[in-house]
Amino acid sequence: MNRHKRHTSPLQAVAVVAVSALFVLTALVGLYKCFSEEPLVPAGPDPSADTPDASQEPGRSGERAAPVLGSRKEHFHTILLGGLDDENGGSDTNLLLAVDSDNGVMNVVSLPRDTLLNVSWSVKKLNNAYHHGGFTQTMEEVSKLLGIPIDHYVTVDLRAFVELVDAIGGVDFDIPVNMDYDDDYQDLHIHFDAGPRHLSGQEALEVVRWRQNNDGAGYATADIGRIDTQQAFLKAVAKQTLQLSNMDKVGDMAAIFQEWVKTDLKLSNLIWVGEQALKMGPDNIFFHTLPGDGAGFYKGGSYYILDPEGTLELINTHFNPYREDLTLDDMYILVP
Repeated sequence: MNRHKRHTSPLQAVAVVAVSALFVLTALVGLYKCFSEEPLVPAGPDPSADTPDASQEPGRSGERAAPVLGSRKEHFHTILLGGLDDENGGSDTNLLLAVDSDNGVMNVVSLPRDTLLNVSWSVKKLNNAYHHGGFTQTMEEVSKLLGIPIDHYVTVDLRAFVELVDAIGGVDFDIPVNMDYDDDYQDLHIHFDAGPRHLSGQEALEVVRWRQNNDGAGYATADIGRIDTQQAFLKAVAKQTLQLSNMDKVGDMAAIFQEWVKTDLKLSNLIWVGEQALKMGPDNIFFHTLPGDGAGFYKGGSYYILDPEGTLELINTHFNPYREDLTLDDMYILVP
């Protein structure tokens, strides 16, 4: 078997784990709540301080911070969800969660791993940010790219995925395409017919990892198709998790969460998020993908190139924590 075969990266599933873990643990712990506390909004830059000139050479950490636009919306929080894979190192699929309590909605946007960043590194992909400063660097780059502060983070190890899905009794999911893939080097074998199926943790991991079949056939829209499948899976997880029948699973969830999840949120904050999820219900949790071109090129490399106007509209509509709308000048999008 070719060791360099283009395989389904396990990291593509990890960010799905992050959201799944957040839904699972916070919703279940929320049912047992003794004390919940809304997260604090971290102190932002001083509006009176000098801010860097956007014309400076891009890409150096800290050169350009998210803009300070004045007052923030109340009870609105942004959380970056990512995945860590100790065996392979790094994080290359991330999602941004916006909790909008006043309007009773949560929005999640998938950040394609090949998103073109406005940085000085030779490989300007979002997934490369982790190798230039860990998840802190990833948070900084997402904040600069989209022009908004990232309030908090949740990262999850890949190994939590199977345990989490099994702990809620598996997930009913409609597999969108026939999947027929083998990689002996990874000992990875994915074989499913399209259609509804009850997935165990291991089966769910295989579905969200799948990229293409042995004959090269894959999603018609490449990575965006996989993102669509991951988002559909998250909806199924949310529906399964937010059922009162899972109340007795909280102990198992807490143990898995403690072992594999890292976050700067306190348990009381997570309980608050769980309460919001329970109040809103799965029909008020919406999923999006940053608009752009997945077949773009920049200086000879393939990238996911953002559509600036479309990205601005999406962020202002669903993810902007400020009362004032952002402009393109507030973002740090590189347009070839």
